[in-house]
Amino acid sequence: MALSVWRVAVIALAAVAALAVPGTAAAAPSGVGYDVSYPQCRTDLPRERAFAVVGVNGGLSTRANPCLREQLVWAWNSSGAVEEQPRAQLYLNTANPGQVLDQVTTWPEGGSTPYGNCDGRNTAACSWQYGWERAENSVVSFFTPAARAARVDSRPSRYVWWLDVETVNTWQFGSAEARENNRATLEGMTEYLLDRGAEVGIYSTHEQWSQIVGEVGDDSVLAGLDSWLAGSVTSRQAAAACAEDPLVPGGQVALSQYVRDELDRNRSCR
Repeated sequence: MALSVWRVAVIALAAVAALAVPGTAAAAPSGVGYDVSYPQCRTDLPRERAFAVVGVNGGLSTRANPCLREQLVWAWNSSGAVEEQPRAQLYLNTANPGQVLDQVTTWPEGGSTPYGNCDGRNTAACSWQYGWERAENSVVSFFTPAARAARVDSRPSRYVWWLDVETVNTWQFGSAEARENNRATLEGMTEYLLDRGAEVGIYSTHEQWSQIVGEVGDDSVLAGLDSWLAGSVTSRQAAAACAEDPLVPGGQVALSQYVRDELDRNRSCR
């Protein structure tokens, strides 16, 4: 996403017209969407876009995107030309550092979860709690203040939230138990967002998803979530990717990402 080349409602925008908006780059086809985050701070953003997905975090779930306020304004000023895609969407960085607990200060010490009680160890229960807390921190500490400062809708329920699942972040590896723990983290994040009425989806490639999470059962809260597929480098490849299987059972491929002119572009698959 913002870290690599593999990389909803409409509100009145009159209130944001006087705010500083990032510079705008050359025009693009009217049906194209873009995703941006902290690497695009103080750069010219596309002038014409149908929709936009903004990264809430600054590369890690514990950090904020320093340009979140400005990029939210820019996203809400998208044209909305693709009716099935909300003009302003969001994504969160994800990770599970349970295998390196001695290097982590944000690992939970307790909590009641669907996997039982968290006791501070590297377990599925604490992995779930970690995901819940990272989503909560991203929403409460990063997104809500930035959205209010930008004078755009600050209710989580008015956005699609994509979980950015990539191998460049810290994950557990090497066993089925590691994948279960990773899956639990994403379930915790999803549960937090769903409890606030938000729509949730997953951004990844099939290869990375297989390494990090593996198969998802029909009883998981991840089942049925829409997929945003990365990995294409041309618009034609992105169009073909729309016909691929979703990342989880019961879901649909909603977006397909490709890269052009060093910008992450997206086409709607709906």
